[in-house]
Amino acid sequence: MHLVQRLAAVVLTLGLSASLVGCGFHLKGMNPATTVPLMYQKLNLVLPANTDELNRQLNIYLTASGVQLGQADDAYVLRVLEYSPRRQLLNGKLTEVLLRLTVTFQIEDRQGNPVTEPRTLSASRSYQYDVETVNTDNQQESYLNRIVIDDIAQQISRQIAANRLPLIKTSNNTAP
Repeated sequence: MHLVQRLAAVVLTLGLSASLVGCGFHLKGMNPATTVPLMYQKLNLVLPANTDELNRQLNIYLTASGVQLGQADDAYVLRVLEYSPRRQLLNGKLTEVLLRLTVTFQIEDRQGNPVTEPRTLSASRSYQYDVETVNTDNQQESYLNRIVIDDIAQQISRQIAANRLPLIKTSNNTAP
């Protein structure tokens, strides 16, 4: 009987695994370097002041996706137009802190002309604590701020690698 239960567990596990593969499920991972669109293989990052952590994370994720970062003459520019961190405090029996980061970016050519429409991304995290018992607010907040910035950097690099940025529409057709 014990052998039958083991065999049933193995068959069930294999059956479930086969059905996941059959339906197209796959684990999320880094895209191979060859999937970056050719036009975005060379990028120059232009970010506002006080965004060092975002710059560092973008360097990591874009380089891992196969993007060459630098000041090359034929490089496009990834410009962060808006960087808006927000902290919202909700007081009650417990204090809840909501951290939100909104970043708007676009890709431009060497002359500064937009190539893609501006794209706005948001990420948020929240945490609670009891002021009367524990005061770990600063440690937890700095950790979650890094997580939010990392999330935004991953979103930007995935959208560039997947070529999901809408191009600027040029109006060559002018109606009389």
